[in-house]
Amino acid sequence: MPEPILSVRNLTIDFRSHRGDVRAVQDVSFDLHRGETVAIVGESGSGKSVTSLALMGLIPLPPGRIASGTAQFHSEALGEVDLLQLSDQQLQKVRGNDISMIFQEPMTSLNPVYTCGSQVVEALRLHTTLTQKEAEARTVELFRMAQLPRPEKILTSYPHEISGGQKQRVMIAMAMACNPAILIADEPTTALDVTVQARMLQLIDELRRQHNTAVLFITHDLGVVAEIADRILVMYRGWVVEQGSVLDIFTNPQHPYTKGLLACRPKLSVGRQWLPVVADFMTEDAAGNLVEKFTRSTSESSTIAVTATSDNISLETTKTFPVEQNEAVLAGETQGKVLNPRLAAEAARVPAGSPQPVLLRVENLNVHFPIRKGWFSKPEFVRAVDGVSFDIFRGETVGLVGESGCGKTTLGRALLRLVEPTAGRILFEDTDLAALPAGELRRRRKEFQMVFQDPYAALNPMMTVGEAILEPMRVHNVGGTKQEQKARVLELLRTVGLKEEHYLRYPHEFSGGQRQRICIARALALQPKCIVCDESVSALDVSVQAQVLNLLNQLKRDFGITYLFITHDLSVARFMSDRLLVMSQGRIVESGPAAEVYANPQHEYTKQLLAAIPKDEPSDIRAAVARRAVEA
Repeated sequence: MPEPILSVRNLTIDFRSHRGDVRAVQDVSFDLHRGETVAIVGESGSGKSVTSLALMGLIPLPPGRIASGTAQFHSEALGEVDLLQLSDQQLQKVRGNDISMIFQEPMTSLNPVYTCGSQVVEALRLHTTLTQKEAEARTVELFRMAQLPRPEKILTSYPHEISGGQKQRVMIAMAMACNPAILIADEPTTALDVTVQARMLQLIDELRRQHNTAVLFITHDLGVVAEIADRILVMYRGWVVEQGSVLDIFTNPQHPYTKGLLACRPKLSVGRQWLPVVADFMTEDAAGNLVEKFTRSTSESSTIAVTATSDNISLETTKTFPVEQNEAVLAGETQGKVLNPRLAAEAARVPAGSPQPVLLRVENLNVHFPIRKGWFSKPEFVRAVDGVSFDIFRGETVGLVGESGCGKTTLGRALLRLVEPTAGRILFEDTDLAALPAGELRRRRKEFQMVFQDPYAALNPMMTVGEAILEPMRVHNVGGTKQEQKARVLELLRTVGLKEEHYLRYPHEFSGGQRQRICIARALALQPKCIVCDESVSALDVSVQAQVLNLLNQLKRDFGITYLFITHDLSVARFMSDRLLVMSQGRIVESGPAAEVYANPQHEYTKQLLAAIPKDEPSDIRAAVARRAVEA
């Protein structure tokens, strides 16, 4: 094995707060070789992004502090250096030239007042001897390499004028501009469509092959890196709890946290009513040690003591107490919920032509947005929703899938008239919502609620959680007296898995998954008959996503709620849906029972969506490993 281009040893990072020092990264060690892709996987708060930012010298000091560790790197400009000891002036020579980074959110990473091309040209002029004209030509070439449409046009376009996937490709082009030795990709595909995600992964891998670049790929989803990673590091609360080859991690995970991350991802191959979560695999004892709840080879659980070594974390296993429900979990059941693939969710599905009454009927719905080209020209229209018709039966979940820009969110908002439809009918219990006057529409909205995509933006930061859930009850004058309304709010908090003491807390005191639970509790406050879930789990960690999906299904069983579930993640749609609607360019191109659509797609667009889903079966990973070995 050649010498690594980057060698990190015992990296420890603290952050100061009013409550004392918080250890974000603890004794992290790993090597990275040329042409290799190493994935760092973990949930939010595990320390994976902080680790990468430390290598780039981007941690604010203070409150951040490098407590210990080294990061030896061979720089073409500076020679053999420790990245953690470089001055700001030295780091400027390394960033963008030797080491580049693709940040998670391209909209906040690109300067909105400069064109996309000028931002890439700036990096080229700073690190190379190219003239302005040569740098612009090189930028067009990079945009073409990044598979951007009309690269000459995007050269002069501002970030707000292009799509999210195109902005991400601009970031990739900028990161690869100077042919860096190391490319750090921090959640580059989070919240992207499955097809755009597939193109981004393929592009990063192609650039790695062409330039022999080492890639450090950071993500919360193990499935994303199944085919492109050589090795995987799994981080939990600042520790590297497990690392190994991609095939070993997927086929023989050792740590219960890794097992939990792999198990809680919905899969296309099975239908289930309940997803396991990380908490089903491990917990903490009174001493703070991780305790594995379930093992396959013994009827005892294991205490996993985490101890630091010079290279990594070692796991010392000792037997502690008998496993509860071990056989039930291995058979596919826990907490009374069905996990066994044989007991598929289709048993409870509402098939097409069911005798269940139709709750919502949409007839030839159109939403057109005018675009005026000039003062004297006729206005043109963007047909965001174009002649859409479908039924939703009472008590079922209908999944609506498609790429960004296909019109699915506009359709969901139009059903509640948050966006006014251009034409068509929206029959909710035989009442045409599209024709209702504003006063009557407001009264009917208590039966038809929405859970929005971004829980951070959906809650008023100036209102406590209790006030946010109480507000719709007061607006619609339901729930009885003030005391009865408050009791109802406390009951809702318990229903969604939160505590009564959370009533007086503010949204910023909660994690993303907890905020989404608060949004669900607010939607339930009026006891609606139908809820539109608009990308409600797209940006959540896979384990938090599993908790929210389980909660939605449990509420459906307990209260008979009907869902329109909008998502770009086909695996999530497969898990949640009774029937599926596939949308493209404002139209429904395919529909039918979810299992049938996935097993036998008819439309070419549906086939493309399914083909773009990351493949994480052992046979797929072995084929990818063999291909990468041949390329090497």
